[in-house]
Amino acid sequence: MVVSSFLPHFLSLLILLLSSPSPTFSIRATRNDQNLLPSSTLNFPKKQAEKLIRELNLFPEHDININTGNNSAAAATSVVEKRLNLPVLGDSGATVQDLGHHAGYFRLPDTKAARMFYFFFESRKDKTDPVVIWLTGGPGCGSELALFYENGPFKIANNLSLVWNNFGWDKVSNLIYVDQPTGTGFSYSSSEEDVRHDEFGVSNDLYNFLQAFFKQHPEYAKNNFYITGESYAGHYIPALASRVLQGNKNKEGTYINLKGLAIGNGLTNPGIQYKAYPDYALDMKVISQSDYNTLQKSVADCDKALKPCGTNGENSCVTAFQVCESIFNDILSIAFGLNYYDIRKECEGDLCYDFSNVEHFLSQQSVKSALGVGNIEFVSCSTTVHQEMITDIMRNLEVGVPALLEAGINLLVYAGEYDLICNWLGNSRWVEAMEWSGQKNYSAAPTVPFTVDGSEAGLQKKYGPLIFLKVHNAGHLVPMDQPEAALDMIQRWLQGKL
Repeated sequence: MVVSSFLPHFLSLLILLLSSPSPTFSIRATRNDQNLLPSSTLNFPKKQAEKLIRELNLFPEHDININTGNNSAAAATSVVEKRLNLPVLGDSGATVQDLGHHAGYFRLPDTKAARMFYFFFESRKDKTDPVVIWLTGGPGCGSELALFYENGPFKIANNLSLVWNNFGWDKVSNLIYVDQPTGTGFSYSSSEEDVRHDEFGVSNDLYNFLQAFFKQHPEYAKNNFYITGESYAGHYIPALASRVLQGNKNKEGTYINLKGLAIGNGLTNPGIQYKAYPDYALDMKVISQSDYNTLQKSVADCDKALKPCGTNGENSCVTAFQVCESIFNDILSIAFGLNYYDIRKECEGDLCYDFSNVEHFLSQQSVKSALGVGNIEFVSCSTTVHQEMITDIMRNLEVGVPALLEAGINLLVYAGEYDLICNWLGNSRWVEAMEWSGQKNYSAAPTVPFTVDGSEAGLQKKYGPLIFLKVHNAGHLVPMDQPEAALDMIQRWLQGKL
């Protein structure tokens, strides 16, 4: 299961816990650890990622954004931001005056020369709306995939013009997208030493970015803040949330008013989620009972391989990834041609989705000039970044979530019902198995319909700060497949009415 926020199987691809007496573990995997691995092992996820990128009709010119030349953002010591004035067709429906769209670079501290690229879209309705950051997965895919195809303010038409998205999440929030880890999207460095390989580096970079963002936009610092994302962001989100709480507790900088996390079709607890593959595939008639019985050997092997990985394993996590990934690959061998992001569909040859317009649009010089990216090329998905995260993929990020719930942070876990790669069954199981003070009450809670405009759009279960929602008629990319339901879901959740 290698995913992305969007790029799910790009997922098949740590938490920095508070210094309270909850379980602790190390998330520092080093390049030296990776150097102990055979080159064939290290190349495995990279070659797999290349295939997955092609299945989305993406062909980035560069494998990673390592830029050694001159760039307009290179001299920045903190934030360089400019206001966007891209032409957009249609009516925004905005009720605020002077609606602001921004793009910029943040010079990441504790790096050689890394710059994180971001978009910031002010709410179309009210500047006091919550601030929401969206994290795209992969690991190694740029945020523009979600921005232009899922829940951003606008979408790309076939003629490469922009049109307003009637279901953009900026209708109910002040919305941030970031290209991370370094080397993805328009984010770049002049040194490969700045490429991250675990949640320690990822969460610190994001926390430092948020500190700079709220310094740049102090008028939003007191707004409620939410962390959202998809796919491999099931790793990023709990790690960043724990880092924010740690920063708040230690008074490291601007207090961030964190209120909640939303994980869409994510990979959070691989130990539970990988073992759910055969059950989901059998329930959805993707495989036969005979196939299911055969796969149980691989499930047992996966369970055994995962034990030494846990939360801080290094080389053992790579072994676990290879062993457990065989479950997913065996299912695809049986159901050849199946679109594992949406099992209602089949891939046409090597093409499962066509997201090529995002590369065409962002390669235009007029667009790059408007964004202020200079000579930096857009890397839709980076196989190098993906490979650098190899020891991180199988780590269990659920272990830090109970401390977040106990701190009063809300958690929404949602999943489209037709996604195989990060399916609803595996996600519901890790949520159900999570040990926290409300576990028994959550387990006993009823499953009730989630309705939109009077029609059932999903099924949800809730207790206290925890909600699980299975979204009907959607695959891996819920905001793309069910945009109205996704906007209704996020709006009601932000308002505490879901």
